[in-house]
Amino acid sequence: MPFELETSAWSGEGTFTQLLIERMRELAGVRFVRVEDAPATRSDADYNFISNELYIGFATVDRQERFTRFGLLPGVRTVTEKAMTLAGLEAALAQVADVGAPDYGDEGMLQYLRAERIIPPYQTRGYKLVEMVRLYEVGTPRRS
Repeated sequence: MPFELETSAWSGEGTFTQLLIERMRELAGVRFVRVEDAPATRSDADYNFISNELYIGFATVDRQERFTRFGLLPGVRTVTEKAMTLAGLEAALAQVADVGAPDYGDEGMLQYLRAERIIPPYQTRGYKLVEMVRLYEVGTPRRS
């Protein structure tokens, strides 16, 4: 199935978020990504904090499984399984040189935190840009 991207709830800010989307587009097990701005995003004179959430839907594969009914009658049923899990996504992204392993990960979420100093032209002072990206599997409840 082709890769689907849904960005209607995203402002488009975050270069690392864009990089993650492009790298996940190349992975065979990822079918769908929805990007949303997180409510933690804020800006001040000395720093910008960008927070984005990515909800990932994994591709599925069907396989045939043999079983017996009542211990006597043989049968075959189709079992649908995910082609990748969040742990598999973590391992795949850790192998990508410009992404790497997440800064935090558990059974329900992966989190990346990137910071860089931005010095715009014709300014004596720059600002710090901090970008936090959290990855969830589609269908899991939102964390607060």
